[in-house]
Amino acid sequence: MVANRHDEPRNRGAIWSLVVATIAISFAAIFFVKAQPTHPLVSAGLRLTMAAAIMFPVSARYFKLMPNRALIRCVFAGLCYATHFGAWVWSLMLTSVAASTTLVTATPLFLGLIGWLTGRDKPTKTLWVTLGLASGGIILISHGSAGAGDAPMLGNGLALLGALGMVGYLLLARGLATYSPWAILTIASGVGGGVLLLTAACLGVPVEAASTDAFFWIVMATLIPQLIGHTALTYSLRFAPPTAVAMATVAEPAGAALLAWLILAETITINVVIGCAITIFAVACAARNHQ
Repeated sequence: MVANRHDEPRNRGAIWSLVVATIAISFAAIFFVKAQPTHPLVSAGLRLTMAAAIMFPVSARYFKLMPNRALIRCVFAGLCYATHFGAWVWSLMLTSVAASTTLVTATPLFLGLIGWLTGRDKPTKTLWVTLGLASGGIILISHGSAGAGDAPMLGNGLALLGALGMVGYLLLARGLATYSPWAILTIASGVGGGVLLLTAACLGVPVEAASTDAFFWIVMATLIPQLIGHTALTYSLRFAPPTAVAMATVAEPAGAALLAWLILAETITINVVIGCAITIFAVACAARNHQ
């Protein structure tokens, strides 16, 4: 079947937005680790609330174009955001960067299963193959960093919970793809950030960065992974199903592991190197198939 030439710019737009998103979100783990010992709920909450504040002047005019049903959907997406970021950022304090980012990117596995069960956005055979190949790569990355962290089992469990939170966000955002991604992200970020900071306050945690340096790294997490990375992810849902979008994020552990080696001096083993290569190859194959 010959592809419609009018679809080519859309496909290229989706691929490039996913490339930008993957590179941007790969920095998130590094920035959050550098922001320690700020409490993870505070780090994640500040990132989201600052992002919402920055986006509000741009997105406010789009709110009136959204019906109440869409606005409510954005609120639920914000609750999923709170789950994703709260659990995942906490996991970074307990396990290695490579293991945490590996498990939090299990999102496409869950989305693929949901798509297979529901029949909506059902993954293609090629996507299943590349997803399986990528899963093998991230298992190698995780195995190569096993034992790192103060409580790796708990940290890994929180990272997996973070993956489930992102599943909810992508499914909800998929139904909002016709609206402005800035509006969607502003509401979701504001709700998610508010929930996290309120939870921290209720737990008696000071709602502030641990130091000026820590605040700087939270700002960096706001500007690059959030405003650039998650905007690109949300935008790409206009052109690709959630499983394909989430597939691009599978390359995040490779980028994060490399950055952790370069910036944080985390040990990188041969398993991690091989796993990174396999994962990036699988994601590239998936992107090529989507053209």
